[in-house]
Formats: sequence, structure tokens, C-alpha cells
Amino acid sequence: MQRPFICDETYKGNDYTQNPLPKAEYENCVFQNCRFSEGYLDNQNFMDCEFIECDLTNANIKHAVFKDCFFKDSKLIGLHFEDCDKMLFSVNFDTCNLSFASFFELSLSETKLVDCILKETDFTDCYLTSAVFRNCDLEKAIFSNTNLEKVNFSSSFNFDINPEENRMKGAKFSKDNLIGLLKKYDIVVT
Repeated sequence: MQRPFICDETYKGNDYTQNPLPKAEYENCVFQNCRFSEGYLDNQNFMDCEFIECDLTNANIKHAVFKDCFFKDSKLIGLHFEDCDKMLFSVNFDTCNLSFASFFELSLSETKLVDCILKETDFTDCYLTSAVFRNCDLEKAIFSNTNLEKVNFSSSFNFDINPEENRMKGAKFSKDNLIGLLKKYDIVVT
């Protein structure tokens, strides 16, 4: 069955927690102040879409396509992005709460995360080459067997990254946040 193709639409203030967003291919659409928390976005296709001031907390996003999507001022707590379509996955985040989210085994090369809260977010086995974490709170974020080459962490904080368990050639840090690379050694820096 052919899905409807919806282009250039704006959805404002809609609550999709009880009545799910209709299955369709959404292109260049804007979702503003919409609620998807605990809802179903599985098997949806979003291309060049923006999610502004939306709540997607714990939404089901299995097999969803997020291609060139932008999230701003949104709550994405507990999302399992690894359940999305991996081939087309490309996203950027600005001032979002991504705590407890999981990006397990995803390619996030050149992804921009700006002013985001990433507490206990899982980046295990991710390919993050040239990604930018600008002013992000990475408290208890998980980096294990992660490709962090050329990643810019220079303004981020609260991270604990083991250089022996991750590829980090060319990664950028500031003098002030280098302690996040030394926590495993239990040394005191003054």
C-alpha cells in the first residue's frame, strides 16, 4: 500500500500521544510544540523535517527514517535511535535533552550537538568522526569502542572518556576539560 506523501506542512501544538501521527512520508515539514511522548513513530519517514519544542520522550521509533532532520529545544529522553533506519540516518540537535538515549552502532559523522544534555547517553560502537559537541553536558555518557577522531569536545563538560577504549586521533579538547580523559587513572589535577 502506497503511503501518502506530505510536503511543506507545519504542525503546531498537536498531541500524538493518544492518536498517532498518520503513517506517511513527511518531507520538509515542521513539527512545533507537538507531543509524541510514549507514542508511536515507528515506520514513519521524515526527510528534511524540523522538530521544534517537541516532546518525543520514550517514543517508539523502530524502523523510522530520520534523514537530514533537525531537533531544537526538544525532549528526546530515552529514545533508541539504533532502532531507526541506519542507512539514511542523519540528524542535528540544538538545545535538546537526549538523556538516556542510545545511538548504539550508528554513524553520526559530522553531527552537530549544541547546548544539549546527554546524561547517560550511549554512544557505544558509534562512528562520530568530525562530530561537534558544543557546550554539551555529557555526565555519565557512554563512549566505548567509539570512533571519536576529529570530534570537537572543546566546550563540553562532565564527560569521562577512556582514551584506551576509543579511537581519538585529532579529537579536540580544552585545557579545562582534559580531566575527563584522566578519570580512569584516579589522579588529582590541581
